[in-house]
Amino acid sequence: MISRPPYFLAGGRPFRLSAVVFDFDGTLTAPGALDFEAIRSAVGCPSGIGLLEHLESLDDAEERARKEAVLEAAEIAAAERVFPNEGAAELVSFLRSSRVPMAIISRNRREPVERSFAFLPGIEQSDFVLIVTRDQGLSPKPLPDGVLHVAATMGLDPAEVLLIGDHAYDIEAGRRAGTLTMYLHNDPQEPGELDQADFVVPELRTAIEVIRYGLPLPTGKLPGMLLEESLGGLDASDPSVIVGARLGEDAAAVEVAEDAIVVLASDPITLAADAVARYAVSVNANDIATSGALPRWFLTTLLFPPGSSGSEVAGLIRDLHMNCRREGIELCGGHTEITDAVSRPLVVGTMAGTVPRSRLLDKRGMREGDRILFTKRVAVEGTGLLAREYAGRLLEAGLTAKEIEVCSDLLEHISILPEARAALVFNGVTALHDVTEGGLATAVTELGAAGERRLRLDMDRIPVYPETERVCRLLGLDPLGLIGSGSLLITCSSAQADDVVAAIEAKDIEVAFIGEVLEEGRGVEAWRGDELVGWPYFERDEVSRLGH
Repeated sequence: MISRPPYFLAGGRPFRLSAVVFDFDGTLTAPGALDFEAIRSAVGCPSGIGLLEHLESLDDAEERARKEAVLEAAEIAAAERVFPNEGAAELVSFLRSSRVPMAIISRNRREPVERSFAFLPGIEQSDFVLIVTRDQGLSPKPLPDGVLHVAATMGLDPAEVLLIGDHAYDIEAGRRAGTLTMYLHNDPQEPGELDQADFVVPELRTAIEVIRYGLPLPTGKLPGMLLEESLGGLDASDPSVIVGARLGEDAAAVEVAEDAIVVLASDPITLAADAVARYAVSVNANDIATSGALPRWFLTTLLFPPGSSGSEVAGLIRDLHMNCRREGIELCGGHTEITDAVSRPLVVGTMAGTVPRSRLLDKRGMREGDRILFTKRVAVEGTGLLAREYAGRLLEAGLTAKEIEVCSDLLEHISILPEARAALVFNGVTALHDVTEGGLATAVTELGAAGERRLRLDMDRIPVYPETERVCRLLGLDPLGLIGSGSLLITCSSAQADDVVAAIEAKDIEVAFIGEVLEEGRGVEAWRGDELVGWPYFERDEVSRLGH
């Protein structure tokens, strides 16, 4: 149960999280350790008034001290009866591994809170940057003082702090402080704060789903799970959209006339500043070609940082024009500006092409038993990028200048148009998918998702350049997760697989049989010899990990 989609607040507003603040009793700890009704009875607290508020209202200092002692004794006794709430340890572990700062705000005194950690396996006092209790001189919840103190101490905007609690006081304190609020609905029989909190969860494990959407994303391609969920509501209402936005599809296909399909693709170029024009044209043309179309028209948005010269702008436009002409593509428009939104030139390209309806490739056309072919080798682009951008580091690690030159030259081979054109001659070809960010591992997963098929991969057949293996070993990277533009995944009928291989090899391009298409479903089945192994998953491209 989550009161609204976890990736938005009420009204469809997005959110960002920088820290999580927990209530203690009934939130991190399971309800029931403190018998509040018994305590209220012992100190004569009227119904509808908080215990602390009742004690504060007493004029007789001796009476107040005596009743405070009753409350404190109950808290100390309860500290040895506590145990973690359902999902609390999992949530704390997730936040710890995600490096999200945590704090506690409790109406209890500090001593019983600290004693309780001995009975909370999986939760350590050191997990929390700050623990705010009532004996610190701050007004307790539902007043916002403690929450604001935590945000100020952490140096955070309260709007980026999430307060999790199981009581109306928690939600009120959070709302008054301007934080996000999450109501832990421990008792489904109680109405609770369902309408007041930003989120409502039945147990803390479920909170991970919400929090995940508020955390900063790693650089690079959007994680597949998030992309798939984000695209879930984008079903095309226009019947002319033959292939629309979905995981694993890098191009859209729109029917504009009988038997006439326009294929559209868009990609930014944020890497390889010395070859941005060639990248922009090749990467966008690759996406068009994987749909079986001929790339024909190219538009670009060019963003330059302040200080760029007119010569630099004109030079990039000239380079784009030359690279388009080499592939028979027309550079026909776009937009150019100088902006402090970028620190180096950024090219956002939009490519369009055409294909007859009968020749359009839709990955849902894959069939059980189709062979999976892979051109060139793993991480063509990534190997070249690493050699160019980390040459000094690689030389210090033992790579030779000749090896760096060989790796750098791989960037001349990021176009998959030659092998795509060779493959598209054959009717038995059912899908093409180019390898980009996230490497072969991500590309294979995307191919299966878009084709709605399970795939079987033979790990021993996946070709890797020896230079790639050495570069990745020296930098501590996995070649299978390294950006791989320049390689093409092809699925084709087993009857025509040998002919497709021969046609591609005739163009002096390597191609290997690495697996086959299985039944309808999701997932990748990977084998190494006779052993079933896990197919790797990467949250971000391996290039992005360097320097972090």
